[in-house]
Amino acid sequence: MRLLHHWPLEPFSRQIRLILDEKSIRYTLQSVNPWERPEAFLALNPSGMTPVLEDDSGGVARTVIEARAIAEYLEETTPSPCLLPGGPAERAEARRLVDWFDRKFDGEVNAYLLHEKLEKPVQGLGSPDPQAMREGREHLRWHLDHIAWLLETRDGLAGPRYTLADIAAAAHLSCLDYLGEVPWDDFEGVKHWYQRVKCRPAFRGLLEDKLPGINPSAHYADLDF
Repeated sequence: MRLLHHWPLEPFSRQIRLILDEKSIRYTLQSVNPWERPEAFLALNPSGMTPVLEDDSGGVARTVIEARAIAEYLEETTPSPCLLPGGPAERAEARRLVDWFDRKFDGEVNAYLLHEKLEKPVQGLGSPDPQAMREGREHLRWHLDHIAWLLETRDGLAGPRYTLADIAAAAHLSCLDYLGEVPWDDFEGVKHWYQRVKCRPAFRGLLEDKLPGINPSAHYADLDF
């Protein structure tokens, strides 16, 4: 049995859900509100951050903490289908891009838009800050330009194959898309890439997510948006 502790609209949790589904690994979801710092969850991960994977499928109970470690663990324990490219340089590029989205994109886009439009409402922290929203939207456009540049010569973000880099990018963008914050029509190449990713069977679970009090954008679950 595998149990994934997650928060539905958190990009790092979404990455692991996508990986599990791409690899056809059976698992159960346990939703956690990290800001409430529940004691049982802190016993698993003292940092209080999602995701956390509990895995006793091999007869030995293991707890794997946070997205990067869980992704590598799943690649090693369930190597097929492989979500990293074949050669060392190609794998390095995929890992570089995962780091780009998990650090740079998260810090320059999510820290503004997701915090203001998602984290503040669910935690009762007040109204969104218009200046922070403007800055987040400007940063998002710069990142979309960078993604568009990558896709000029690649079918996937890290090369010709679908990899962890595509999963990381799609997980982050999917949260913003839920909120209607991605200007898709201004970035046709990125939109076409995201449409392909969105049509993958592993993405279906994400498209069914609903957060009480915050409705998804009208096109969120539309594969031909």
